[in-house]
Amino acid sequence: MNMLVKRRKFLVAGLALVLASLVLSLTFAQDKITLRLSTPATETDQRSVALATVFGPEVAEFATYEPHYNASLVAQGSELEAIASGDLDMSITSAQELATFFPEFSIFTAGYVHQSAAHQVRVFNDPLMDPFKQKVEDELGVKLLAVMYLGRRHVNLRFPRSEKNIMTPDDLAGVNLRMPGSDAWQFLGKALGANPVPMAFTEVYTALQTGAVDGQDNPLPTVVDSKFYEVTKQISLTAHLVDLNYIAFSKAVWDSLTPEQQATVQKAAEDAAESGRQTQLKLEDDLVAFLEEQGLEIYEPDLKAFREHVQAQYIGSEFAKSWPEGVLDQINALGDN
Repeated sequence: MNMLVKRRKFLVAGLALVLASLVLSLTFAQDKITLRLSTPATETDQRSVALATVFGPEVAEFATYEPHYNASLVAQGSELEAIASGDLDMSITSAQELATFFPEFSIFTAGYVHQSAAHQVRVFNDPLMDPFKQKVEDELGVKLLAVMYLGRRHVNLRFPRSEKNIMTPDDLAGVNLRMPGSDAWQFLGKALGANPVPMAFTEVYTALQTGAVDGQDNPLPTVVDSKFYEVTKQISLTAHLVDLNYIAFSKAVWDSLTPEQQATVQKAAEDAAESGRQTQLKLEDDLVAFLEEQGLEIYEPDLKAFREHVQAQYIGSEFAKSWPEGVLDQINALGDN
């Protein structure tokens, strides 16, 4: 009888332990936070892939990463306001979007400010960025965690290099270069030395084919995706705009995390950005070989001449009035050469 009682007590104790473990597990699962991200990008975009395959798994111990693509949760352009109001936890935002709130961010949209993917990272991690980041946190409730590399825009021309070799801004004199229609884009086209022509993107292929424009500017993936290589002969790797996005995170959510969780989120964002960066850089390298196989001449111009000329056009312009004094020099000092 005593043995039976002991066994029953043992079973009851064991069952109690199992139940306690289940309750603890359920409580832990319920304590997991959900990190909702809204982006206008597709599910297959390199930024989306990097966040889903790197960021999500790295924070999985305490958070569920919930991405929403194609602006299906929040309308494109309103993500930052949604984070500020507590209706969204994360987004991928551009310097152009931030400049609508904080004009000083326009410095990161100007030609030849960023020189490469590596330069973007150095600038983002440098103390010069601290006032920019702090202002976004204080006034918008958004924490910028990492910088994501989108690609380099180059000059792509319909005539062969033997007809006109684009090595310096002087070589673009008289060249009708299609640029997006906004004032900022048209200014950049003039600063490069060209005659910028505003035109809808959907019209560019035919315009190149007929000679209505002499060239266009876009990253190499766009040249391939839009088949501009069929109606052009050369690409001068001007890299006049090294485009970027920032991983934006709710400051309120950040403040609710433990220091250990904050460190995990920070590392996860940086790891995701690095993964996407390497993917995009490899794609660009691979496309050089593809485009050369299609018969295009691809070469690097005098980047120093272009950088100095373009930045000189910005200094004193309306676009530079909001730039903090001395910041451009600090950015240039972190450059690749």
